[in-house]
Amino acid sequence: MSDYQSSDQGKNTVLLVAAIASFLTPYMGSSINLALPSIGEELKVSALLLGWVATIYLLSAAVFLVPFGRLGDIYGRRRVFLTGMVVFTFSSLLCAFSPNIIVLLVLRVFQGMGSAMIFATGIAILTSVFPKNERGRAIGITMTSVYAGLSLGPVAGGFLTEYFGWRSVFVFTVIFGIVAIYFVLTKIKQEWAEAEGEPFDFGGAVIYGFSLSFIIYGLSNLQSWQGLLFLLAGLIFFLFFIKRETSVDYPVINVNLFISNRLFAFSNMAAFIHYSSTFAVTFLLSFFLQTVKGFSARDAGLIMVIKPVVMAGTAFLSGRMSDRFEPRVLSTIGMAITATALFFFVFLAQMSVMHIMVNFVLLGVGLGLFVAPNANAIMSSVEKKYVGIASGSMGTMRVIGQMFSMGLVMLVFSVYTGGRDISVGSAEEFLKIVPVAFTLLSALCFAGIYASYTRGNIR
Repeated sequence: MSDYQSSDQGKNTVLLVAAIASFLTPYMGSSINLALPSIGEELKVSALLLGWVATIYLLSAAVFLVPFGRLGDIYGRRRVFLTGMVVFTFSSLLCAFSPNIIVLLVLRVFQGMGSAMIFATGIAILTSVFPKNERGRAIGITMTSVYAGLSLGPVAGGFLTEYFGWRSVFVFTVIFGIVAIYFVLTKIKQEWAEAEGEPFDFGGAVIYGFSLSFIIYGLSNLQSWQGLLFLLAGLIFFLFFIKRETSVDYPVINVNLFISNRLFAFSNMAAFIHYSSTFAVTFLLSFFLQTVKGFSARDAGLIMVIKPVVMAGTAFLSGRMSDRFEPRVLSTIGMAITATALFFFVFLAQMSVMHIMVNFVLLGVGLGLFVAPNANAIMSSVEKKYVGIASGSMGTMRVIGQMFSMGLVMLVFSVYTGGRDISVGSAEEFLKIVPVAFTLLSALCFAGIYASYTRGNIR
């Protein structure tokens, strides 16, 4: 047993650092959206190019999650985590001084890389430190930090941009990054590298990067023929990747984890379905509240913050519960509640604002009940030498699911508007689209109940 496993102080220090890191990356992703108009105005860039400020960060994080998880297993998770914190913090600082959009986009790529190093190893370190009977609580706290970042990001981003300018959003991130780096350097001395000495499959990582880049870009442009071509190219690259991984001795991803480990495979599938069915809700409700109900962006944001706040509290509790009860049961209940809330949104046009807020609470409970136990199931389903890969795969399911969710909704919009700009569509036209979009999302989530329930038990 390691010093950290036998010391509550050591375990709590690791948990504190993981919680800070888990807050930072979603905070950065959500807060920057409020700063985009100011960035566009100051740097004189088009809306299309401006959209890449947010997208390229997610794309970079997704591409590097699994490779950095594997590198952490080989060279040490603390080492990769610390490097990630330094890269993320330093690139955030440089973003604050970006002279033009090109420099900003390049730095956002490095931010995404740092984020990938942090997320791929942070949960893996927790898994290495906390025994199975305490792991759910630790993961629940980190998931609470994730949703705290998602909740506070838009609020803090809007406040900082309005009073101090968009560059202050990045400076604020640097402060938390420095605190996390200090704790890692001074308080966490142990290293975890269960796959130490094994070679890294660089060629496989490159093919994986190309395949995932094409797939994510294709999913984000699913309504166009170019998007479909990129998606097809990405799937072809991915088939090459799978073939390669089954023939090398030390692959980037052990494909057998998905073939022979039902618990691992179905837990990842459940995560993908869950994110695919829920991520676009924020977009749809934001558009509905402002276009149909006539709310300001501020007031719409205050209503929508209910969901991540409830998610944060529920994830904290469900993480603790998953140490006593089977994660499969908790996650399936969460998936079922989420699917029910999504189905209620089919009737959004007839809902009052109070009904919308109540349904946001229901959705937040479902999301919070699902994520922490499901993460516990994924991380507890593999040997210690693979926890970096497991952490990376979990993050990858999240990002691909988010892109698929938006791609699916954009496809529905494209069909109903004939490809016209969404912003010029009438409220009546939007109200025709909403039931179709939520019917698809809820049906997808109901299908996810099967994947969640039939995965198997961790105990």
